[in-house]
Amino acid sequence: MPFPTPAQHELVVLIRPGLLTYATDDNGNPSGLEYDLTQAFAQELGVDVKYLVVEPEELEDHLVGGRYHLAAAWLSPSADETMQATPAITLTRDVLVQNEASLPLSERAQLSGKTVHAMAGSRQAETLSRLAREIPGLSVVTVGQGTSLDLLEKLGEREIEYVAIDESFEEIANQYVPNMRATLTLSETAPVVWQLGRHPNPELRVKLDAFIERVGHDGTLARLEDRYLGHVRRLRQADVVKFLGEVETTLPRFRKFFEAAQALTGIDWRLLAAVSYHESHWDPNATSYTNVRGIMMLTEDTADHLQVGNRLDPSESILAGARYINMLKELLPEEVEEPDRTWLALAAYNIGPGHFNGARTLAKQLKADPNSWYDMKRVLPKLAQPRYFSMVKTGRARGGEAVILVENIRSYYDILLRNAPPFAPTPSAAASLTRLVLEIEERRKAYVKRETIAKTIAATEKDEADVATLRLPTIGPEVKE
Repeated sequence: MPFPTPAQHELVVLIRPGLLTYATDDNGNPSGLEYDLTQAFAQELGVDVKYLVVEPEELEDHLVGGRYHLAAAWLSPSADETMQATPAITLTRDVLVQNEASLPLSERAQLSGKTVHAMAGSRQAETLSRLAREIPGLSVVTVGQGTSLDLLEKLGEREIEYVAIDESFEEIANQYVPNMRATLTLSETAPVVWQLGRHPNPELRVKLDAFIERVGHDGTLARLEDRYLGHVRRLRQADVVKFLGEVETTLPRFRKFFEAAQALTGIDWRLLAAVSYHESHWDPNATSYTNVRGIMMLTEDTADHLQVGNRLDPSESILAGARYINMLKELLPEEVEEPDRTWLALAAYNIGPGHFNGARTLAKQLKADPNSWYDMKRVLPKLAQPRYFSMVKTGRARGGEAVILVENIRSYYDILLRNAPPFAPTPSAAASLTRLVLEIEERRKAYVKRETIAKTIAATEKDEADVATLRLPTIGPEVKE
């Protein structure tokens, strides 16, 4: 195909659905490690991207057809030597996963007489095809519709016994199918590449090779891998099982409050629920030894600033927590992009905006990017070390706890995105939520009125002219060259 230029051509990318390749959220916004990487390459060329999203069963025909500049579908180099590819983007291998209730396989020879599923057109399908020639009785079933995660959910329900998947994807999938486990390595370590077809554009090939070498050295690829894989290793299997149980039994009691908070603040109710679960395990009466209380674990100062009448009232606490997260997001510099803006705000939610501001100052001193969660999650734990907290005026803080909070929330949020529908109220439900928000607001106003009267009386008795109020420090201005 012709070399893509800003004036004449788009970069045509062949891609297939998947959490690491190309997926869309409830609003149709795309994401995925390979999606982000192709966007970065196109930006370097100064061109737009045209994505040809194909189902797994159609991938092979499209690869041979050649009407694309590159194929980004978590692919290995083709066995067909006439099909060209980029240098390795990353390395991975294929593994066998099975339900934890079944007898684990310990060697490949035990695959004899077994049926193993894989996605059509995948590297795993090729691996199994090769193994089937070596292992008598191994039956391979390739699935042409859906995603690997759909296949693994069938494994979790014991509708099928064995699935071959990419080792990197196994860590993500454990969040959604906690009763699966990897038991066998099916292949040696192999490169993940972008396939270029039989006759790639020579100029494009040179730029692709240079791009892949650069992103492997300048941290771009590491940041993308962290965005999609960095948090998935945090939760234990028992944590996921417990959380999924609470989603079924406890979450329904509070869901309307989370949805009301989304209606008022715009924050996805599932993210608020993930924050709340990490903070209190959805216990409206939760109280820490530092007197942080409620389902969103608000401090007394924060609750006063947000004019919360009763921290133990889940409707008030959830709405206040959502408002507080938005406040923290707004305090960040304008150039901070999502999803980093949200993760950074959640770290400030845990550690406090003052200490978080100190961490941003420290990041600048350490030549790290204070606007990047990838960098900040390495800086925050240093606030517990005298060598580093002495460098900032806000002093010592448990920054490592803030990192754990954010990474766990990311995992819980991922699980809820898969297991709970987005907020899309019917007219009657919307009217009910409106009444609920008004009720919460009326309680808040009544609280403010009581507090105002009490302060007026106190001021009169003590002849005080002013009453001190909490002011949140802004996040960002302290970071200077």
